[in-house]
Amino acid sequence: MASPATVVEAGDYEVRVSNPDRVYFPELGVTKLDLVRYYLAVGDGIVRALRERPCMLHRFPDGLAGEKVHQKRVPNGAPPWLETVRVTFPRYHRHADELCVTKPADVIWAVQMSTVEFHPWNSRRADTEKPDEWRIDLDPMPSCGFDTVRRVAGVVHQVLDELGMVGYPKTSGGSGLHIYVRIRPDWGFDDVRRAALAFAREVERRAPDDVTTTWWRKDRDPRAVFVDFNQNARDHTIASAYSVRGVPTATVSTPVDWSEIPDVDPAEFTVRTVPARFAAKGDLHAGIDAINHDISPLLAWADRDAAAGLGEAEAEAEAEA
Repeated sequence: MASPATVVEAGDYEVRVSNPDRVYFPELGVTKLDLVRYYLAVGDGIVRALRERPCMLHRFPDGLAGEKVHQKRVPNGAPPWLETVRVTFPRYHRHADELCVTKPADVIWAVQMSTVEFHPWNSRRADTEKPDEWRIDLDPMPSCGFDTVRRVAGVVHQVLDELGMVGYPKTSGGSGLHIYVRIRPDWGFDDVRRAALAFAREVERRAPDDVTTTWWRKDRDPRAVFVDFNQNARDHTIASAYSVRGVPTATVSTPVDWSEIPDVDPAEFTVRTVPARFAAKGDLHAGIDAINHDISPLLAWADRDAAAGLGEAEAEAEAEA
């Protein structure tokens, strides 16, 4: 028998939550209502991470034991206060009205719709074709330990400092790290991806034993960290800060300070532990919108690499596939 619905307050709105006792994470006994309470506890942080961005939802209608649904379109029957943003997919001659979070109630509505993970674009609704967020994704290969990820993060931090850019790191909720950099929304996705690749290659030059930018997975060193520049391609998304991940341990993609990285254990950040951390430390990404950076120096690096014969063909082919 389904459990009775309950109503929760989310800012200025009330959201009806059906089946609040449905278990989403069987190993932990985490229910739908537990997930709602988690997202309310980190409300300022998750709204900041998603604000005004087209957002893909990773839904688990029957919990982790059931099917995972990747949903772009907001369904009919959404409440009138829910905001959306239209994005187009020219290759398929289609469009989608995606969730556009502006307030905590939008997040809780999505959880009511069985969303566990939030995957926003790196652009905002003012101009969805001009990213304002550059994403550095440190993705360890199968035989790469987290100590290597830590070392590579240190190199990333050094290069960003030399560029005069501020990066905001977070755990991925898996085995990697993400670093976000706010940029001026003056360039399209192709240029931002070119800049990201140029940066990745510079990190690789400084740590050749730890880093790979080789695109095809079969050709990568399994002990290396892949700096996944293509996460900046159009319509590519990764889990936002404070997003729970759809894994049995209910880990959370959690903002961290640079000083924490040498000792951080991503497995410790879960739906059970992050609310207390958030209450104690606040949102470590709270200042992320204070400045946006010019990526022209990175595009100059990209031109230099192209002149040296380092092309982008593999990345472009994959991005268009």
